[in-house]
Amino acid sequence: MEERTKRIIVVGIPGVGKTTVVSNVKNTLEQTGIKTNLAEFGKIMLEEAKKLNIQNRDEIRRLSIEDQKKLQNLAAMKISQIYSDVVIIDTHLFINTKEGYYPGLPAHLLNNMKPTHLILIIANPEEIYHRRQNDSTRVRDLISMESIKNEIDVSKMLISCCSIISGAPFKILANHEGSLTECTQKMVSLILDT
Repeated sequence: MEERTKRIIVVGIPGVGKTTVVSNVKNTLEQTGIKTNLAEFGKIMLEEAKKLNIQNRDEIRRLSIEDQKKLQNLAAMKISQIYSDVVIIDTHLFINTKEGYYPGLPAHLLNNMKPTHLILIIANPEEIYHRRQNDSTRVRDLISMESIKNEIDVSKMLISCCSIISGAPFKILANHEGSLTECTQKMVSLILDT
């Protein structure tokens, strides 16, 4: 890995607005002349999954754990070979499968991708619930407010575990309704100040 490449893993449960924040951060960094690559883990996994006749990202989490592991490893290998000033990796801490929560960032993937920073995006459970209901671009499982609160708690535990495993510092940023610009600026500042 090139010494100057910053690898920022950004995570958050569905509905926190993570992908929107990440897109804004990438655009902001590029406007300041910082070469930035965005690696969307789910899209890279889908490229490989299409070889198995899987048509969308929501079908991936219904695969066996073994098949998901294979796809994760392929995606992590591709991401580890991306170089620029900043590589932002948009992914999830866990996948809710029929067998339970499966880690989106197990130790071998973290060791492969070598993040320099970890960022967890959060929002209020009510905001997440309404965002999920209004998202017509994905086929999301509708879950209760209590389940969303549980997912946020699990995320906070897992981000600290990922930090311990990878040695990368982590930050939790809130993306509440109407605070997209503020969340974007906080992430940009974090990247530029390190």
